Amino acid sequence: MTTDSSDPIPRRRRRWPRVLALGMAVLVVSASGVGWWFYERLDGNIRTDTRTAHELRKYEAERPVSVVRDAQNILLIGSDNRGGEGNGKYGRDTGTQRSDTTILLHLQAGGRSATAVSIPRDLMVDIPACDRPGGKPAQARFAQFNWAFETGGAACTIRTVEKLTGIRVDHHVIVDFNGFKRLVNAVGGVEMCLKEPVDDDDAHLKLPAGRQVLHGEQALGYVRARYSIGDGSDTERIGRQQEFMSSLVKKVQSNGVLLNPAKLYPVLNAATSSLTTDPGLDSLKDLYDLVRGLRDIPREKIRFLTIPRQPYTYNKNRDELVQPDADRLFRQLRLDRPVPVSHAVTASTSGVPKTAGLGSYQGTTAARGICE
Repeated sequence: MTTDSSDPIPRRRRRWPRVLALGMAVLVVSASGVGWWFYERLDGNIRTDTRTAHELRKYEAERPVSVVRDAQNILLIGSDNRGGEGNGKYGRDTGTQRSDTTILLHLQAGGRSATAVSIPRDLMVDIPACDRPGGKPAQARFAQFNWAFETGGAACTIRTVEKLTGIRVDHHVIVDFNGFKRLVNAVGGVEMCLKEPVDDDDAHLKLPAGRQVLHGEQALGYVRARYSIGDGSDTERIGRQQEFMSSLVKKVQSNGVLLNPAKLYPVLNAATSSLTTDPGLDSLKDLYDLVRGLRDIPREKIRFLTIPRQPYTYNKNRDELVQPDADRLFRQLRLDRPVPVSHAVTASTSGVPKTAGLGSYQGTTAARGICE
């Protein structure tokens, strides 16, 4: 998962937002000596994606407007680019990249809830006409979602999401493979409970069944593994990613990380060094301001879910939206209304939810972990 070819400029509930907020607050107020050096180091880790902001300004007239003041929508993009340092082992670098994981994070006004909606990479969508990194235009087309990032990077992905949902994307964050591994290692690994053993050559992963702590390389392999676990669908992989993120949030919440500067600094260093953001989120102060109002969100109000989808009519290896469920979800988010989440009534062999009741959406919450 790395940045697009925009040549980004290096520059720089209860408790999970407090982790970042407390860490940043300590660094912000310690503006002298070693404290100031730490602040400058972390602030300089963050990379700014100016190309995307420039591209989006060109299409401002066609973008949706924000409906609710103070609500925010942030697009989190994990790229499958193999060209970055240490990323070649995950496949041959062909000079292109696609979004391996994409999450639309909706932060409700007033810090009442946070909803993370995964968008399947194989979802068939209308991709608008976009400018390629070299400036050459690409025609609009109906294709799988992750082609948007390959075609026109983050700008094209954002416009595709906005066209699909009618939701204005306020900010975006891009994360790479190595950044994810560093973050998992910085918190000392994440505990998961596997219902069956995993042996996946493509993901460089071999794990026994049962409760265990996954560290960087294993964690990356686990969230990327697909064909060797469950039914091999991208939807099941998204479910595993949501379960993993839920467990990661709980680990970062722990006092062992929050109250120990020796552990907190590596976490913040790993997090900031893995990020490429728009100019509105490219400093520690910007990120601190973002999370400062979220400190009172209960863990059960932090939701992870997937866009309602089903196998595509003309190709079972692709996805299509389930209507009117998808439009109802988009409307709830657009109007900043609560989104009900239902846990599974059946589960795959990996423990990932497969179905949910009508009127609510398949997913999980940060209060629920796979080993509970």
